[in-house]
Amino acid sequence: MTKKYIILDNIRRDDQKEVMHKIAEEKHCPFCIENLKKYHKKPIIKEGKYWILTDNQWPYEKIKHQLLAIYKTHIEHLTEMESEAGAELIELFKEESLKRNIPGGGIAIRFGSNQEHGSYGNSVLHIHAHLIEPDLQALGKDEAWRFKFGQPKDYKK
Repeated sequence: MTKKYIILDNIRRDDQKEVMHKIAEEKHCPFCIENLKKYHKKPIIKEGKYWILTDNQWPYEKIKHQLLAIYKTHIEHLTEMESEAGAELIELFKEESLKRNIPGGGIAIRFGSNQEHGSYGNSVLHIHAHLIEPDLQALGKDEAWRFKFGQPKDYKK
């Protein structure tokens, strides 16, 4: 089986599809350091020992802020992460949250790379974390902002 680095079925936006198809043809990870600048056009906000912090190039709808922390080493599962990396991640998110005056939101990390079934909702298998502040005014009165965990949209058992 050929190693996958991205899951095309999980791509959400048309402007993302063209870039992701090129990445799939290249057969390399877009979040690995040597490839990141080829595809990711947002500036790096801060670099730590374990993480690179940036804004998401393709943010979700109805959000005010979506920060992306990319693990500096290619790993795909939480069990591969250095324990100290968790503290650094929270510190990076804390600093940027204070700088942007983010009153609340959520943090999400998908992990795992079920090659047979297409992972758990992530489009890039390299472990990364999201800090998201939803835009409460853009959301309807009874609407909640949700982060997807699960099978790709066209997964068939």
